[in-house]
Amino acid sequence: MNDFRKQAMRLESIGGQYDFWLVAAAGALAAIGVVMVASASIAMASTPYYYLSRHVVFLALGVGLAITAMRMELKSIEKYNQLLLLGCFALLVVVFVPGLGSTVNGARRWINLGFTRFQTVEAVKVLYIVWLASYLVRFRDEVNATWGALIKAIGVVLVLIALLLLQPDFGSSTLLLGITAGMLILGGANLPRMTMPVLALLPALVALVVFEPYRMRRVTSFLDPWKDQLGSGYQLSNALMAIGRGEWTGVGLGSSVQKLNYLPEAHTDFIFSVIGEELGFLGVCAIIGLYALLVGRALYVGYRCIGRNRHFAGYIAFGIALWIGMQAFVSIGVNLGLLPTKGLTLPLISSGGSSVLMTCAAMGLLLRVSYELSRAEKHIALTRGETVVVADPKAPASKPARAAEAEAPQPAPARAAVRGNARPQRIEPTFERIG
Repeated sequence: MNDFRKQAMRLESIGGQYDFWLVAAAGALAAIGVVMVASASIAMASTPYYYLSRHVVFLALGVGLAITAMRMELKSIEKYNQLLLLGCFALLVVVFVPGLGSTVNGARRWINLGFTRFQTVEAVKVLYIVWLASYLVRFRDEVNATWGALIKAIGVVLVLIALLLLQPDFGSSTLLLGITAGMLILGGANLPRMTMPVLALLPALVALVVFEPYRMRRVTSFLDPWKDQLGSGYQLSNALMAIGRGEWTGVGLGSSVQKLNYLPEAHTDFIFSVIGEELGFLGVCAIIGLYALLVGRALYVGYRCIGRNRHFAGYIAFGIALWIGMQAFVSIGVNLGLLPTKGLTLPLISSGGSSVLMTCAAMGLLLRVSYELSRAEKHIALTRGETVVVADPKAPASKPARAAEAEAPQPAPARAAVRGNARPQRIEPTFERIG
C-alpha cells in the first residue's frame, strides 16, 4: 500500500484539468473572428471568401500549435531559456537578409516562406515572454534589490526595440516595452527604481514620434481626423463613421457599408469598427467583456501559480495576459479614436496568419500553465489525504485518496508492473473550472 501511495503521489501520475474559462473565452473570440473576417473581407478580393479561407487555414494550424504547447512540460521549456532569447534576436535580424526578408509598404518585417509571409515579431512576443519569465525566476531577489539585474532585463528589451525600429515597427516596440515593465513590476521589481528608466526613455520615445514625419502625421490626424479627412485622417474618420452607424444594436451582420472599400484594412487593423457597425454597442461590449474575462482569468491563474511557488508558470501567465490585454486595448483604442494608429491587430479576431498562429500558441501555453497548476493542487491534496479527483479512470472521482488506496490492487503486482516493460497508462487531461 505504501508503494501504491508513493506512485500516486508522483506529480507526473496525476491528471490535471485545463481551465474552462480560458478555453471558453479564447474559443468564443476565435469563433467571432471567423464570422467577422468573413463579413469584413467579402468585398476585398476577386474571390469572395479568399480571406476567410486563408484565416480558417491559419486558425487550424494555430490550434495545432496550441495543442502541441498544451502537452509540453513547462520545466522542459524553461531549460532552453537562453536559446529562446537567441531566437528572438535571430528572428528580428533575419528580415534584413537578402532573399529572406520581405518588404511591404516600406516596412521590412516579414520573411518569405514561399507560400506565405511570416511576421517574425509575432513569434518574438511569445519567445520573449517565456525568456523573461525564466529570467525573473532566476534573478527574482536581485531584480527587487539591485540595479544590475533590473538594467540587464531593460537592456535586452532595448536591443530588441532597436531592431524593431530599424524595420520600422513602432507599435510592436511600445508593446514589448509595456510587457517588460508590467512583468518586472509583477515579478517584484522596486517601483521607485523602475520609474527612473521609464522617465529616461520617455524623451527618446517622444523624439521618435516628432522627428519621423509619418508618425507625426498619425498624431495630428488622431487629434483632429476631420481636418484632413481625405488624407492623413482618412482611416480614423471612416472608422468613427462605422462605429457611429452601429448605434445600439448595429445595422446587422453583413450589412456594413464602410467595409465596401471605404475603410482600409477592414479585416485586420480596423475589424473592430466593422464589429461596431454591424453588431452595435451591445456587440462591442460583448467583445470587450470576453477580453476582460480572458485577461482577468489569466492573471488569476498566474496569481495562484505564484501562491503555489510555481513562479515560472505564473510569470508566463502574467506575460501573456499583459500581451493580450495591451494589444486588445491599443487596437480598440485606435478604432475608437482614443489612440493614434499603431498597426496592431485585434488578438484572435483579426485576419493575419502570423498573428493568428502565435496567439494560438500563446493560448496553448497559457492552458498548459492552468493544467500544471491543477495538477500541483491535486498533488498537494493527495499528500494531505484530502478528497481529490483520482487519475485512475476506474476509481470514482468523488472518493478520498485513502478510500482509493483501500480499493487498490495488492502491492506485489504493482511492483512487478513497474519493473517490467509495461508502459504506464496515458492520462488524458479534461476541462473543468479552476477556482
